[in-house]
Amino acid sequence: MKKKKEIPAHKFHIKRGDKVLVIAGNSKGVEGEVLHVIIDKDRAVVAGANIMTKHIKPSAKKPEGGRIQTEAPIHISNLMLIDPKTGKPTRIGRKLVEVEGRMKIFRYSKESGEIIK
Repeated sequence: MKKKKEIPAHKFHIKRGDKVLVIAGNSKGVEGEVLHVIIDKDRAVVAGANIMTKHIKPSAKKPEGGRIQTEAPIHISNLMLIDPKTGKPTRIGRKLVEVEGRMKIFRYSKESGEIIK
């Protein structure tokens, strides 16, 4: 019998396309865009950060084989969103805003108070 995937009980402070700063690890201080988020493992892949080298055997696609450098996932807790208004790293909050008669939850920057799309 196949187990169902568990849905995480928490929401993440970053999404795909956000500009983030790596605040811990080997790539500390690197800024980049979030390429995708791995929800099950609480990790995200950031462009230009946490570069790993993968050795590839010769194959039909790549007859010479060799080494390929790719981005490896980083834990969400080691990333901090960059405020689009100030350009500085910021913490994230959530608030309810009424849009066209309906209440929606938006992320906002604790640094500047601006809503982040």
